[in-house]
Amino acid sequence: MKILVQTFLTRLNIFIVTAGVLIYSIAGAADDSASPIHIEADRMISQEQKNSVIFMGNVDARQGDLVIKTDEMTVFYFQEEGQKNSSQVKKLICTGNVKLSQGNWVGTGKRMDYYAQDRKVILSGDAKGWQGQNMVSGKTITYYLDEGRSIVEGPATVDSSSGYKKDAGKTERVKAVIHPDADTK
Repeated sequence: MKILVQTFLTRLNIFIVTAGVLIYSIAGAADDSASPIHIEADRMISQEQKNSVIFMGNVDARQGDLVIKTDEMTVFYFQEEGQKNSSQVKKLICTGNVKLSQGNWVGTGKRMDYYAQDRKVILSGDAKGWQGQNMVSGKTITYYLDEGRSIVEGPATVDSSSGYKKDAGKTERVKAVIHPDADTK
């Protein structure tokens, strides 16, 4: 039993680290960060006063082997002082049918938020992540890039009369399926 638990924890750790590599790529810090970013969408709206660009309809963004597909992607940026044509990403929000993939890692949800300053990614709304056959799911998956730490949370259910969280049963819990013999490469 001890070996089975150790194998499970090792597989879970590999899964979390691989998820981190994907998220790190989103932050532009992986080997593909120098590669051009290709974005296709049905429509694009640039809002210079708001320092944002919105891509709408069948959004497909790619950098190296990182792929983000979503219904809508909003990129918030800030201008670097003294450099009129230079800007940095501040925040990235993807909404509707979000799917991220890199290699054999896939993450899905209804929304993805990336915060550049905090170096944090939040995948929310029935969030799921797969590495090969291994899967983890919850209401949100939060990954802290610099800490190499992730948190998967199930939905909180609140009793309207008391205001306290109540146990919502099995359907409201974080779930993980780890195949001990699965090849995670």
